[in-house]
Amino acid sequence: MSIRLLNICIFLGVLNLSFAQNTFYAQLADSAMELTKQNVTYDPNYYSIDYPNGDIPADRGVCTDVVIRAYRKLGIDLQKEVHEDMNSNFDAYPKIWGLTSPDKNIDHRRVPNLMVFFERHGMVKPVSENPYDYLPGDIVCWNLGGNITHIGLVVDKKSNDGSRYLIVHNIGGGQVVADCLFDFEIIGHYAYKK
Repeated sequence: MSIRLLNICIFLGVLNLSFAQNTFYAQLADSAMELTKQNVTYDPNYYSIDYPNGDIPADRGVCTDVVIRAYRKLGIDLQKEVHEDMNSNFDAYPKIWGLTSPDKNIDHRRVPNLMVFFERHGMVKPVSENPYDYLPGDIVCWNLGGNITHIGLVVDKKSNDGSRYLIVHNIGGGQVVADCLFDFEIIGHYAYKK
């Protein structure tokens, strides 16, 4: 095999790997868009749920449930992933709620815990004012003020002016797609693929 042919094969292999990775994030964005077809009432209440693959009632949820459910459609159980990581590394996670041990019912449904998990196991991406930095399948976290955190998924639909991708999130009005990327202070930007 000639060096040129070998270089072409290597290049095509890299392209295929890149395409496979991009396909995952496109599927994740599509999963999030699919969630907007469901009627969901905002409900921050604590629920005792099954483990693994536990979920609160399908017609209830908060912002974290959008991310959890989108990943679950692709066979990734963030409840299990976060719980296992917290069991092994509890000190790495915030102590905001006064817990002394992990709680499989709620830990994955808290934005600060998901941020730590994505920092530990995903890709930390730039927090910027540049809309081109935010791609379909990316996870974005915001501070809404008063240390109230929020999370959503970037999807493959653009704003009316075509300058940025939209977000699927639940900020009180159910699982919706909205042009809200820069509406609040961005405090985290991640990509996660198990």
